[in-house]
Amino acid sequence: MRAIGYMYKRVETPEGFDLPGILDVYSLGACVNDDFADYIGFWKHNGYFLFDSPAVMRALADEHEISLEGLRLFYYEAHDLQFDGDSREWVPFGPFHDDVNVQPPARATLEGFDITSFWAGAGPECSPLSCNYLARSIETNKHCLLPTFEAAVDVLESGAFKNAKPGPYRIVAVYSVAETE
Repeated sequence: MRAIGYMYKRVETPEGFDLPGILDVYSLGACVNDDFADYIGFWKHNGYFLFDSPAVMRALADEHEISLEGLRLFYYEAHDLQFDGDSREWVPFGPFHDDVNVQPPARATLEGFDITSFWAGAGPECSPLSCNYLARSIETNKHCLLPTFEAAVDVLESGAFKNAKPGPYRIVAVYSVAETE
């Protein structure tokens, strides 16, 4: 697994979100649980379209008067290979640009594993477990994440994402980080 960055997220399930057993959504994709801001135009993100440290996001929030109140901080690591659903092969990938200097947190809690689409090849797009409601037929935890890396590999290789958002797909370890980071 490689460090790909941080993001502040809104995790409460939106009105009308109907997945029994899901208390909140910790996905990397922002279809269901929004990022702290529409941040791309600030050009402070790294080559994975995340942030190298929480401090970068806090500085942006201060500068642009963006409230971080009620948001959770997450740290992400990605499997070194992504899954191409068409060829059904695991293939290497890299950052969109080489400006990546992720500072891993001193302490973090592994919450589970997301599978996120990267069709355009740059930043994270959709998380079909929540976005396409695949968690209705695929067992997830209360955060709409898979419990193990092996479960994520099995789900992809079984073809369960075949009719979801276009891939390739990356397996992402999702960690919650205490606000003191």
